[in-house]
Amino acid sequence: QLALVFGSREDLKNREPLEEIRRLYPSAHLFGCTTAGEICSTEVTDDSIVVTAVRFDHTCVVSAAIHVDEVEGSYQAGQRLAGALDAAGLRHVFVLSDGLRINGSDLVRGLSSALPPGVTVTGGLSADGARFEETLVLRDGVPSGGAIAVLGLYGDRLRVGFGSLGGWDPFGPERLITRSKGNVLYEMDGRSALELYKTYLGEHAAGLPATGLFFPLSLRSASGETGVVRTILSVDEREHSMTFAGDVPQGSYARLMKANADRLIDGAVGAARTSFEPLASSPDLAILISCVGRKLVLKQRIEEEVEGVRDVLGWRTALTGFYSYGELSPFGPQTRCELHNQTMTITTFSEV
Repeated sequence: QLALVFGSREDLKNREPLEEIRRLYPSAHLFGCTTAGEICSTEVTDDSIVVTAVRFDHTCVVSAAIHVDEVEGSYQAGQRLAGALDAAGLRHVFVLSDGLRINGSDLVRGLSSALPPGVTVTGGLSADGARFEETLVLRDGVPSGGAIAVLGLYGDRLRVGFGSLGGWDPFGPERLITRSKGNVLYEMDGRSALELYKTYLGEHAAGLPATGLFFPLSLRSASGETGVVRTILSVDEREHSMTFAGDVPQGSYARLMKANADRLIDGAVGAARTSFEPLASSPDLAILISCVGRKLVLKQRIEEEVEGVRDVLGWRTALTGFYSYGELSPFGPQTRCELHNQTMTITTFSEV
């Protein structure tokens, strides 16, 4: 019923591979996106296409898509997509979104507001390597920019697990966000956030926004609740602002983070363990969505985080996935879906 297709922008713009996939799986939903690296089993590749063919015994699959220019914003897009799925029997929604033109936080809130209680949501934002130029989403046709697509999975015999963990270390003082709007950050502690950020980055500042992947922000709410991690999508030198993949709420606190390779790998293992918990046995399928920032930091050690997931889930589980500009998942069971950056997010599937 389903062929998951993850690949580089250049490869997915080539019609021949997609036509061949359609010939192989004529009745399947073709569902995927562009990436910053592809995951197939424990191998991580670049400039390739990874296809995973899925057949469920007791689960029905329905897809829907929307373009950003069809709605007022990301929240409305989420609501419209949720409304396109029949609520009866809906178990889980898997979403892939444009990685540059969408506010992932608003998208998740819109989806969650219109879905029936108990329906879980996971997914990710498409990527374009470390170039941040154009991302594409595929749903049964030609990959297109500015698109958001969802898979609705139906059936009471489907079991879904998920987990999302990072592994970054905080450094420097915590600062109050004194001016922001949605996912655009202007000031921290009454000073230009961009200038403060550049001060910490030093020689790395010249490479923004790509070098910002090495130094994400950890957010904490004013009430003390530990929040999520955010990375930069773009920089506006004239406005002295930074645009992030998700909200950076005014009144919350932000602190820079830096990488520790061993802890990043431990985070992937922890996400795998959390995704395993709701299932009675090893999952049949696991979709791994990890942030491009982790890939840039881990470099030649990148496959260690995927191998760590394999060690937890076991060899009978098919592993597929990609490196993204953002990950959508609850932290674990009984928590709401949120946009994450710099995490390894895993969604596991099995049928009973």
